[in-house]
Amino acid sequence: MGKRKVFLKTDLSTPEITHERDGAGCVKLLDSIPPRDTKVHYSPNPYGARVFDFAPWYGAGIDDLTYACQRQIERFIDKQDSDIESSTILGYCQTGLRRFLDFSVMYAATLQRSLRLSDVDRTMIDGYMSFLRDKGYAACSQRVSYYYTKAVLSALARRSLIVVVSDGDEVTFPKNPYPNSHRAAKGEKPLSASERRLVAVALRRAIQPLFSADAKSPDSYMLSVALFVVALHTGRNATPLVEMPIDCFRAHPKDSTEFLAFYKRRGHTSSRVALRAESDIDRVVESMPTVRPGVGRLIRRVIELTRDVRAQAPAELADRVWLYYSTCNQHSCVQPLTLTMLSDKIADFVSNHALKDSDGRPLRLTIGRLRKTFVNRIYELLDGDILTTAVAAGNQVRITDQHYLRPGEDAVKNWLFMGQCLVQELITNTLGATERTPVGRCSDNQHGQFAPARDGEVCQSFLNCLRCRNYVVTGDDLWRLFSFYWRVLKERSRVDRRRWERHLSHIPRLIDRDVIYQGLSKKVFTQAQVDAARERARNNPHPFWASDTIFVSLGDLA
Repeated sequence: MGKRKVFLKTDLSTPEITHERDGAGCVKLLDSIPPRDTKVHYSPNPYGARVFDFAPWYGAGIDDLTYACQRQIERFIDKQDSDIESSTILGYCQTGLRRFLDFSVMYAATLQRSLRLSDVDRTMIDGYMSFLRDKGYAACSQRVSYYYTKAVLSALARRSLIVVVSDGDEVTFPKNPYPNSHRAAKGEKPLSASERRLVAVALRRAIQPLFSADAKSPDSYMLSVALFVVALHTGRNATPLVEMPIDCFRAHPKDSTEFLAFYKRRGHTSSRVALRAESDIDRVVESMPTVRPGVGRLIRRVIELTRDVRAQAPAELADRVWLYYSTCNQHSCVQPLTLTMLSDKIADFVSNHALKDSDGRPLRLTIGRLRKTFVNRIYELLDGDILTTAVAAGNQVRITDQHYLRPGEDAVKNWLFMGQCLVQELITNTLGATERTPVGRCSDNQHGQFAPARDGEVCQSFLNCLRCRNYVVTGDDLWRLFSFYWRVLKERSRVDRRRWERHLSHIPRLIDRDVIYQGLSKKVFTQAQVDAARERARNNPHPFWASDTIFVSLGDLA
């Protein structure tokens, strides 16, 4: 059966921009500017923002541009041009247009005349990017502002209100204006084991009042703490958590098990987390992330305590879990928990419990950091199974690998051990005069085929040894060679399939065909030596290849 097409519901009453073109083809607006209402009203969004006022930019020499941007935002809100989520429209206004219109005021003052829509060209866009840079915004912030602004201006161009050059030297929007900006961003780091324990103890203590016999409807602080408990044990994103409905529990085909369902509006996708019975807590983590049953009881308890609040909530909020009473114009009203409110209350939680990080500073807690903590914990429990970890996180393997996983706390110990082994080999003169390597031997480890050819630097391109004309193997080197052999095979289930096929899949075949078979046929070593070395390497690998992160650490798979 084919997929049913879903048609968007739009508001056809959105005001159009009345305009005409002069003899030169320039757009001239005929509407009354500024309009009677200079505010745009957001749809419900997880940040709780309601309006954005364009009034500060009217009368500043950019009226045509401001009016066109305001009408375009209204079209986005009414789903006229495309299906854009309210949080994205909020970003268009707060991060994109706010900065772009501030720049436009300065640009009009430089030209000493009012701006027209035809003034939007490559020169203006280059000036806007320079404005963002001179303001001192981080590279990632500049990039976000640029692309948010570009989205609005591109929509105006599709309606022929501005002219966009798409190719040539005068292309209006340069392609990739912020290359490698993502590398400068410092994402959230997962909590360490000690920090995770401190947070868990503090959260357990903080939510105890919810389970008392005389518990009343929780306030925004208690709701934020309860939501943080759910985030810690599920690893979900902030928006699906905040917008979690009361019917979030789903049936599971397994007895004494149920699903906790979350919906991500922007991607129109859903994810499920399995809730298990008490007797199943200690079972091995499977493809679905498993949550302690206490989290399910906590959510049901919150739903129970907020029953009266939902009864008085507006229709669009009646199915939310996280609702509380708030004071609105000296009257009590029902409000949903928002991301802004959540951030403030979690800061209060950290202060109330005096949570400190390893450096003695106040602990930074965010939903994003808890999500990374969850993903790295799953990766640790699964012993480096990145595929299943990506399934548990609800991401692609590439996204999980590049943006979520971090070196574990044992990485320092493993590197210290490997460094001690290398120092011992240098002291015993096995890497120097005899030119012995972790894969075998090398006739010239400083000026060989794949050596870096820098003064005094030893080649460490071990993935290329089997293709190097300087590579040498004797019977005494089989243990090292097979240690490398087994390490490569273990990486098959740990790395992405394309990276395996590109970098590693040929190595076991070359060892069996070009080294072992040729060595046996030429009687360089015996079958007994091969079998003994193979089993020894399987059970007790060479220290250099004992680390689970050796390839990533060496950068061979970058």
